[in-house]
Amino acid sequence: MRKFALAVAVGTLAVSASISSVFAATAPCEETLKTLRAAEAPAKLSAGDKAKVSELETKGIERCNADDDKRADDFFAQAMKVMGK
Repeated sequence: MRKFALAVAVGTLAVSASISSVFAATAPCEETLKTLRAAEAPAKLSAGDKAKVSELETKGIERCNADDDKRADDFFAQAMKVMGK
């Protein structure tokens, strides 16, 4: 019985550690969106780049509203790359 309890405790610790690292690795999408918008305001973009940034921002906002911070942040990062940031 002690071995079983120890195995459960170790398993629980392993799962909670991996979940914590996932959340620690992802920034809140609302904060990343603020950063994107601050970089976007002064940026001088071509019409094509502006459209691409807008499209990626919209996709990111959709994912952010769905509480999918990781994918939202990925879209915002892609938009930053288009702007050269």
